[in-house]
Amino acid sequence: MSADGQESAHFFDADAGPVVRPYAMTRGRTTSPAQHRLDLIAVVVAESRAHDPGADQTLSPEHVDIVALCRDTPQSVAELAAELDLPIGVVRVLIGDLVTAELVHVTRPVPPAELPDESILRDVIDGLRAL
Repeated sequence: MSADGQESAHFFDADAGPVVRPYAMTRGRTTSPAQHRLDLIAVVVAESRAHDPGADQTLSPEHVDIVALCRDTPQSVAELAAELDLPIGVVRVLIGDLVTAELVHVTRPVPPAELPDESILRDVIDGLRAL
């Protein structure tokens, strides 16, 4: 009932659009076997054989969208979630499915602890300038 006593036929505003629960996209799964590697900065790269993922009838539209987004430019998990407007957890499960299907692979940027120390880089630059 609305404030004026009339029954409302709409439960959502017109701008809400269709509502699909995230667990419907992942078939109720909250994890995937490959998820342990999927932090926010992990980079997803489409495999060369993934030229037409839409032909695979087992893939959801979201799976196809992820492959398409990664085909030209590798994307981070965070970028994919933002582009698809989906929760990170859902995107991680979908990417895990694509890794299992060998349509994408995931690379990890070099952890900051493994990067050269700034002082070493400064010493190298100073040494090169001295030449």
